[in-house]
Amino acid sequence: MTDPLHQELLALAQEAAHKAGALLRDGRPADLAVAATKSSPIDVVTEMDIAAEKLITDLISEQRPDDGFLGEEGASVTGTSGVRWVIDPLDGTVNYLYGLPTWSVSIAAELHGETVAGVVAVPMRGETFHAVLGGGAWATGAWEGERRLACRPAPPLEQALVSTGFNYVTEVRVHQAAVAQKLIPLLRDIRRGGSAAVDLCDVAAGRLDGFYERGLNPWDLGAGDLIAREAGALTGGRPGERPARDLAIAGTPGVFEPLQRLLEDFGAWHD
Repeated sequence: MTDPLHQELLALAQEAAHKAGALLRDGRPADLAVAATKSSPIDVVTEMDIAAEKLITDLISEQRPDDGFLGEEGASVTGTSGVRWVIDPLDGTVNYLYGLPTWSVSIAAELHGETVAGVVAVPMRGETFHAVLGGGAWATGAWEGERRLACRPAPPLEQALVSTGFNYVTEVRVHQAAVAQKLIPLLRDIRRGGSAAVDLCDVAAGRLDGFYERGLNPWDLGAGDLIAREAGALTGGRPGERPARDLAIAGTPGVFEPLQRLLEDFGAWHD
């Protein structure tokens, strides 16, 4: 039985993700433009990223005014309750800017530094993924009711379908391309979806055997990492470490460890 506080946090995250997803899906202007850039001129923020984060933080603050926030678009509040919300209001901004469907709203709730609830809404798929610590991972979609998620049985690595992402800083993506070039002959294939949160949920749902990426931030990982783990996947970074900016990996047991070893051997975590 899961903690009542965890369930309360999950319900609030679900409400916020649903409303932000609807805003992004239904409120996207035809002349959507770049509002700012982040790590490079091609790493963009739109007016909708900013509006969605404000919607989420305002809604949560109304119900839990003592909580902290860490958001991609600048939300940063320490809080006094021991709860911190880690928010990516629009993961996959470039996809969204171009009208591609693979983007998401990711909201995780941490309690004293541990992620205890997470929601990833993928409005253009009509799907929402969620988990609480110790309660399994679940999704709603075109099917009836909630579906419990479980990662795929592990194939041999050469039959594994693995997703990744590329950084918007040119020097980093050149190195990432070299790592991918080494990996491709050793796998079934590589995918590049454009939203790390969606990729992690697809590992949880059995749609991918593995995922790895360098350069992710806490808001990219928070909810999706919990959902993947609650579905039976293994997650980590470099050997013995948790997922981090240097490297984040998720995979079905049997794929995770050999993938991690290859990424370590190929130096996926550095320039």
